[in-house]
Amino acid sequence: MSEPAFGGTIGRTIAGSTPWWPAPRQPPKGAPNILVVLFDDVGFSDFGCYGSPIRTPAIDALAAQGLRYCGFHTTAMCSTTRAALLTGRNHHSVGVGCLANFDSGYPGYRGKIAREAGTLAEMLRTHAYRNYMVGKWHVTPLTESGATGPFDGWPLGRGFDRFYGFLDAETDQYAPELVLDNTHVSPPGCYADGYHLTADLVDQAIRFIADHTADRPELPWLTWLALGACHAPHQAPRDIIESYDAAFAHGWDIERAQRLSRQKAMGLVPETTDLPPRNDGVKAWDAHSDDERRVFTRLQSAFAGMLDHADQHLARLLAFLDKTGQRDDTLIIVMSDNGASQEGGPLGFVNAMGPFNFKPEPIAEKLARIGDIGGPDTHSNFPHGWAMTSNTPLRRYKQNTHGGGIRDPFILSWPKRIAARGELRHQFVHACDLVPTLLELIGIEAPATIAGVPQMPLEGVSFAASITNATAPSKPVPQYFEMFGHRGLWHDGWKAVAFHPTGTPFENDKWELFHLAQDFSETHDLAAEQPERLAALVKLWWEQAEAHQVLPLDDRFGPRFAENAARFHGARTRFTFHAGMGHVPTDVAPDVRSRDYLIEAHVEIDDGASGVLIAHGDATSGYSLYVRDGHLVHDLNIGGRHEVVRSSRPVPAGGHRLGLRVERLRRQTEPAKGARTGMSRYTLLIDGEEAGALTTQLAFHTLISWSGLDIGHDRGSPVSDYAAPFAFTGRLSHVTVTMQDEQSLDGEGVGNAEMARQ
Repeated sequence: MSEPAFGGTIGRTIAGSTPWWPAPRQPPKGAPNILVVLFDDVGFSDFGCYGSPIRTPAIDALAAQGLRYCGFHTTAMCSTTRAALLTGRNHHSVGVGCLANFDSGYPGYRGKIAREAGTLAEMLRTHAYRNYMVGKWHVTPLTESGATGPFDGWPLGRGFDRFYGFLDAETDQYAPELVLDNTHVSPPGCYADGYHLTADLVDQAIRFIADHTADRPELPWLTWLALGACHAPHQAPRDIIESYDAAFAHGWDIERAQRLSRQKAMGLVPETTDLPPRNDGVKAWDAHSDDERRVFTRLQSAFAGMLDHADQHLARLLAFLDKTGQRDDTLIIVMSDNGASQEGGPLGFVNAMGPFNFKPEPIAEKLARIGDIGGPDTHSNFPHGWAMTSNTPLRRYKQNTHGGGIRDPFILSWPKRIAARGELRHQFVHACDLVPTLLELIGIEAPATIAGVPQMPLEGVSFAASITNATAPSKPVPQYFEMFGHRGLWHDGWKAVAFHPTGTPFENDKWELFHLAQDFSETHDLAAEQPERLAALVKLWWEQAEAHQVLPLDDRFGPRFAENAARFHGARTRFTFHAGMGHVPTDVAPDVRSRDYLIEAHVEIDDGASGVLIAHGDATSGYSLYVRDGHLVHDLNIGGRHEVVRSSRPVPAGGHRLGLRVERLRRQTEPAKGARTGMSRYTLLIDGEEAGALTTQLAFHTLISWSGLDIGHDRGSPVSDYAAPFAFTGRLSHVTVTMQDEQSLDGEGVGNAEMARQ
């Protein structure tokens, strides 16, 4: 009996070649399940067990059952920390020196993890682990996040067996942009029916683990749960948010002092730790008006509510592990990817989308919307004073290489193997040290090749010894830091650090010197007292920078984003979207910022037909072209302010081209400022004929939206005042978007907007 022509070769070699995939292995004896819970933009002091009044009982219980590290360090940003955590190497070394949002062309700044740097999932896969990724990824270039990929940088292309989450830096918690494996999907609910992304992610983590337990209970699993909390937008149930107003009404000055006092009582920081002066630009709480303090308190309550809410759902996952008998043999890690974010600015935001397009948000407007904060039509972020408080007792914020940007909470629990309960560890630990530590605990080595690609050496150093030995030494090698020109280096308990003002010569930066063993909060600069030690550390920083692909230094914000967009889109000025297509992420959608453009939808209209033709964005920012009550309508939504134009005549039945033409009307006396200060005209078109127009100063100068584009419906949080999805009930053939070549982007504005996204 002959074999099937194709099926008979499965699992065997072909013509003496090597197998199609590595031979399956048995997991190492005693290999644990691994649950990594990665929070976003949570500062050193934000968990209850690190000094905060925010309710985090599930996290605190893990700390009581295991270990809290006081010297865990990250890379100051989300993409970069994730690259280091996943690979066991420094982020520049693997090509993610800054963000996944752009590719500068230099080896250290490609925005994508190199194939020579295998991920933890790829390493574990050859030892029979099943790997599940849930939540935020953000180590794939966003220009590769569309329907055609390429998918080699998505989770399933880097060793994970299943993925449910989002590829971007952030997403709306009530209307997220979601991917299931390699396909964009709509969320399974909405705000009106109680949907929240955190609950959904935990549900999916439980689903993956439950499916695994049913199918292959003898195999260990890795579940990487990367929550959106507490990255902006800060969104959570209103009752939880409002419950924190009284807790924070005393303001950030008192709160910082209280947190430091708790940290000293817990032994997290030495008794001699000083509280640094307020960060540059942060005023005393009492120097703000009553209205400002009310708004600031509620913005902080939204942050606290989001963390509280996340802890409640983490408790569900832990309870599931207990119920299924897996808890004792599951190694659980809870941490944050960087310090608290400074992107909320000095006054915070109720909806950050407006200011990024030069629509101000004065305090009176913030106060009028105080009840909306944390809801579905807000993009809230707290002010600098509260971010500073999150990072107590450390200086500065995310993006910076002072402690506030890079020193974070880290909790490790493994009941079966870790006898210590509630103990502290003060060793210096870095994100790139996690993979070597896990490999040692499992009892395996990093492979020399993955999928035929020779692997670069691990650069992290295992801290497994510190788990059982509180006096184990810190890593013996230096650890450098760099982000947007901010620099730092730790070595043997000492730290040299330089804050870099953007746009200034790097040689003008002032290097500071701190003995961290005696100065946890980096408040006593010893540079003048020990210049030789400082010089040696700075020299060592340059050596490390050269060795790890940090150079050339680049402190630019906006130009990097603008250059990346121009490189990706190239000369393309026309897009065609056919009915039936899926969701288009914003980074691969038409870039209509600061330029003239034309939208045309080719439709067949029946009597009473209505619905969305094209929509890009969400309730906080974007545009929508739709038919309602027989008329063509365009809504320009800038930070929640709607400029709406309705056609002067109804759209007759039959086949039509329904469109919108946008023209920037530059001021003759100020041509160079036209993109920012000039008016724009929005003209509706029915079969090429004008059917109504609107002239306004509002336009997409630096940002359209961080939510993407859809054809024939508005998939999530609606751009305009209809109920989503408001699907078009006529027949939609396709939509074209044609843009003029000329585009004048404000680099500084683009940079500020994009940095708020990270």
